[in-house]
Amino acid sequence: MSRFAIRSAALAPCAVALLLALPHATASAQGWGKRLREAAKQAAGDVVEQKTREAARNGTEQAIDGAANRAGERAAAIVGAKGKEGAAGGSVAGGAGAAPDATDATAVAGPKAGARPGEGAWSNYDFRPGDRPLMVDDFGADAVGDFPRRLEFRSGSAEIVEWQGRRWLSAPGTAELHVPLGQTLPERFTVEFDLAGSGNAMTIFFDGKSTAGSRAAGVDHIDLNTWQGGLANGERQAYGAFGTKTTERPVHVAVQVDGDYVKVYVDERRVSNVPNAKLGRSNRIYMDLNGWDAKSPRMIANLRVMAGGRKLYDALAETGRVATQGIYFDVGSDRIRPESTPTLKEIARMLADHPELALTIEGHTDAAGQAAANLALSERRAQAVRQALVRDFGADGARLDAKGLGQTKPVGANDTPEGRQQNRRVELVKRS
Repeated sequence: MSRFAIRSAALAPCAVALLLALPHATASAQGWGKRLREAAKQAAGDVVEQKTREAARNGTEQAIDGAANRAGERAAAIVGAKGKEGAAGGSVAGGAGAAPDATDATAVAGPKAGARPGEGAWSNYDFRPGDRPLMVDDFGADAVGDFPRRLEFRSGSAEIVEWQGRRWLSAPGTAELHVPLGQTLPERFTVEFDLAGSGNAMTIFFDGKSTAGSRAAGVDHIDLNTWQGGLANGERQAYGAFGTKTTERPVHVAVQVDGDYVKVYVDERRVSNVPNAKLGRSNRIYMDLNGWDAKSPRMIANLRVMAGGRKLYDALAETGRVATQGIYFDVGSDRIRPESTPTLKEIARMLADHPELALTIEGHTDAAGQAAANLALSERRAQAVRQALVRDFGADGARLDAKGLGQTKPVGANDTPEGRQQNRRVELVKRS
C-alpha cells in the first residue's frame, strides 16, 4: 500500500473517533453528533481528491502532507463548531475566525491583543521594515467584488471581500497575480501582509520568471500554508510552524531580505532563517494565493513592499534626522504594537552607545481625517514612544522629548498609498 493510501485510511477513523467521543446528553445532541460524524467523514473523504489535485500541481511530497493535514484541520474545525448549525465548512470570509484589531498601514494585524513590545517571544523578534515604499495597498480604493486595480491579474479567480471592517483579497482556488513595483527590487527589501483562511501552499517568487507551475532551477521561493511555511527551492525546505493556524485567526507575514540572507516571520516567530538564499530580483513579485475552495478561501490584506533599511544612527549622523517605518500602532490609537520591538531596541541601544545624543521624537500622520484629530493623535503617539523607551527599554527620559506634528509636515503625496505610508511615520531628530 502506498504512503498516500496509508495516510488516507488512517485519517478517517481518527477524525470519526474524535467526534464519537463527544457527549450526547439529549436526542438533539445525538442528532448534532450524527451530523458532525457525517461532516467529518466527508472531510476525510475529500482529501483523496484534493491530494491528487495538489500533488499533480506542486509535484512534491509537501503537497501530499499538506492535504492530509487539512483533513485533520477540517475535523477539528467541525468539533470546535460548538453546536452551531451549519458551522462546519464555513468560510473565513463568513466569520469563521477571530480577526485581530483593525489597523492602518502603520499597524499591521496579526499578534494577539494585549501583547507589548519586548515581552515574551517578542523580545527575540528582529524584523525591521524597509524605509521607502515600493508598493502599498490595503485594497481600500477597490470595490468589493473587484480584482485590485493596482495588481496585475494572471490567471484563476480572486476578488475583494469585506471582513470585520477590512478589505481582503480572497481566492477560492488558484489565483496567480503580479505585484508591480515600478523598479527592480534592491539588495535590501521587505515584504509584509496579513494572511487568513485555508488553502494549498501559497507561493511567492521574486525572480520575475518563475511561477508555481514553472520554477527556475535553484531559485528560492516562499511557501505558506495554514500552519507552517518558509523558504524553499527544488533541493531544500526551510520551514517552521506558525504556532497558530490561519483558519483560526489572521497572522502577519514579514519577509526580510538583505542580499542573499532571507528571514521569514509569522507574527513573533521566525519560521525561516537562510543565509545563502537565491531569490533573484525583478520589478514584480509573483504570488499564487491557491485557496482551498469557495467556502475556505485564502485571503491576504495590507500588502506592503519596502526598499532599503539603513541603520538609524548612520542616517541620523548624516542628516540630523531619520524617519522610521518600524514603529507600529493600532489604528486610531497610541497603543504600540509588539512588532515595534526591534526598532525600539535599536533606538535604546543607539542612546546607550552615544551618551552625548539627545533626541526629539516626532509623530506624523497622513492627511486622512480631521487635522485637529491627527495632531492630537500624533502627539499621543510620540509620547507613547518616549514612554516605552524609558519604561521598557531603559532609555534616559531626560534625553528624550516628544512632539506631535500631525499632517503638517508631509514627505510624500497624500493622494497615493505609498505617499500616505511615507507620511505616517515617527521621526528622530537630534537635539542641539
